[in-house]
Amino acid sequence: MTEEKIALSLWFRNGAEEAARFYCDLFPDSEIHAINRSPTDWPGGKAGDVLTVDLTLLGLRTMAMNGNTDDSFTNAMSLQVFTDTQEQTDRYWQALLGESGAPMACSWLTDRFGIRWQVVPRVLMKGLAHDDPATRGRVFAAMQQMVKIDHAAIEAALAEE
Repeated sequence: MTEEKIALSLWFRNGAEEAARFYCDLFPDSEIHAINRSPTDWPGGKAGDVLTVDLTLLGLRTMAMNGNTDDSFTNAMSLQVFTDTQEQTDRYWQALLGESGAPMACSWLTDRFGIRWQVVPRVLMKGLAHDDPATRGRVFAAMQQMVKIDHAAIEAALAEE
């Protein structure tokens, strides 16, 4: 039994194990704890198929589940990963986007598994929470021109007087 107060559950049509391995290879503080297979045939698959993967994703206890349904992820739910440098932003962005992901505006993308991500530089969050409304406005305006966030452009918007 887990001691966590909350955990993330990701329901995949299939590919939960592949997704879990990809995310654990990409992000620090991530690991697979268990891969649970079906002991018998079930409405969504066969005996031996992966049902769930118990993992920690960036320190958050997570379960990836194969549901074999037509349910899909939507923009109504996304995962935010915070970055400290442009290099880190670029690395996560490229890895998550991969060959078949889709970029969206203002730091959002959909990965090959259909999950929506926001690759969010901490400098952007700092700018959007700035005490000065004019600074917040400049940062917001700069962000709206971007798909992947450019740290230098956000820092320039913060520095303007």
